[in-house]
Amino acid sequence: MKQIRKFAALILAFSVLFSLAVPTFAASSVQSEVQSSAAFMLSSVKSPEVGSIGGEWAVIGLARSGYSVPADYYDEYYTRVEKYVKNCSGVLHERKYTEYSRVVLALTAIGRDPSNVAGYNLLMPLGDFDKTIWQGLNGPIWALIALDSGNYDIPKNTSAKTQATRQLYIDEIIKNQMKDGGWSLTGTGDSDVDISAMALQALAKYQDQKAVKTATDKALTYLSKVQDSKGGFASWGTMNVESVAQVIVALCELGISLDDSRFVKNGHTLTENLLSFRQSNGGFYHVLDGSDGNNQMSAEQGFYALVAIDRAENGKNSLYRMGDVTKNTSKPIANVNKGSADASVSVPGVTAPGTTFSDVKNHANQTSIEALASRGIINGMGQGTFMPNKTMTRAEFAAIVTRALGLTAKDTKVFSDVPSSKWYAGYIGAANSSGIVNGVGSGKFNPDGTITRQEAAAMVARAAKLCGLDTEMDAGATKDVLAQFGDYRSVASWAKESLAFCYYTNILDQSALKIEPTKAILRCEIAQMLYNMLTAAELI
Repeated sequence: MKQIRKFAALILAFSVLFSLAVPTFAASSVQSEVQSSAAFMLSSVKSPEVGSIGGEWAVIGLARSGYSVPADYYDEYYTRVEKYVKNCSGVLHERKYTEYSRVVLALTAIGRDPSNVAGYNLLMPLGDFDKTIWQGLNGPIWALIALDSGNYDIPKNTSAKTQATRQLYIDEIIKNQMKDGGWSLTGTGDSDVDISAMALQALAKYQDQKAVKTATDKALTYLSKVQDSKGGFASWGTMNVESVAQVIVALCELGISLDDSRFVKNGHTLTENLLSFRQSNGGFYHVLDGSDGNNQMSAEQGFYALVAIDRAENGKNSLYRMGDVTKNTSKPIANVNKGSADASVSVPGVTAPGTTFSDVKNHANQTSIEALASRGIINGMGQGTFMPNKTMTRAEFAAIVTRALGLTAKDTKVFSDVPSSKWYAGYIGAANSSGIVNGVGSGKFNPDGTITRQEAAAMVARAAKLCGLDTEMDAGATKDVLAQFGDYRSVASWAKESLAFCYYTNILDQSALKIEPTKAILRCEIAQMLYNMLTAAELI
């Protein structure tokens, strides 16, 4: 009997020992980390603009952290929001309604009224159910989070085919849950940790509904299962800070302890994993080895995850439950990084004003086609037509981009399949020597080959750099931009950064659900990309 008691006592002792081995962080320690990250955020985002990087997420994190910012910091941000909203006549995006949700969250965090921004109600688009869910699961998730952040009534949207309700958004999220308990952006393919955690953030307030509670329990099981031995999570096969940050926010919104045994692996907690990505300057790496360098998006997500932890530990409202924010009714106090273009760039002026084509009238890309045609950058296809929906060859692209940048045509005789007698020899030589186009290997260019969407993005990005635009996108930012598309994993590794840059700067439109990287790009799309790029570079 004594031996049994001794054995039981030994088991108890080991249990206590192992429970003490789980790293814990004092509230004062987390608060210190929050202060350090807030200082970094304020120094790196001095003038927040409307945008997914260097904009709303920085504002939300700072506002919810309680960190002391300059007196006019939030007022000046609001003034920029008003200007932005005025300039786009209240339409933040034609198809991507998460733009509205993100801005609503930031305005709520600083006590501003999103229902009246320069006379526009930014909540109104979220009353259109069909348009909100069009972009995938991000739509209903962030609509619900934004609406609930200030307990806003959903406006009656008279132009909506289906008037949105909270229950419709809840049901849309639940019905798209995958068999393994997670969620993906499109409801197909593999579950994604980030989207799954965001879905839980949206559903957190509705745990009294049986279907929501069941879905939540399944999702928590999924997240616990895919958590790695270091307490973190992987996306694109690599453990990263954004994924653990989203899971932390989800658990905090749900009121679940971060030391919950389901989320402690080999003694490693979520908080410990998050802090393993911390940089000495207060920012966060995207990946542990720091190979991505400074990463603003990673810094922002890591920062507001810390804020979520701090608020939970101190018994405050969660990150997105902003009923504790003091309303600000005072009148507020009344851009792509760009350097200098290369000396070889000289965009032609308008030489043939009014140029148009019979088949571009009322076309979605009419403005860009006519603008480039008036400068002699693009030509028609005969008989007064442009054939906007025709594909483009590599040689044709070389000619158009050479004319667009005003480069001097020169036959470099670099490629064996580009004889000097061909009309495109000089254009290909100029574009190649300027670093815009490359060969396909074995000393060949393949001038008659059809150009794909990812090839076009790579070439336009190189042209953009020549025009003075900062085209660098680190691994974290690249992932975050491309992950909104259902087929982002099909993008070739060499094209990821270029595609991310083109989407981030709106050279490519983000309204589509798919990238379709290997699909042949059309003449009208090339015209739009070049027009957008030259506009961003302030060269036309």
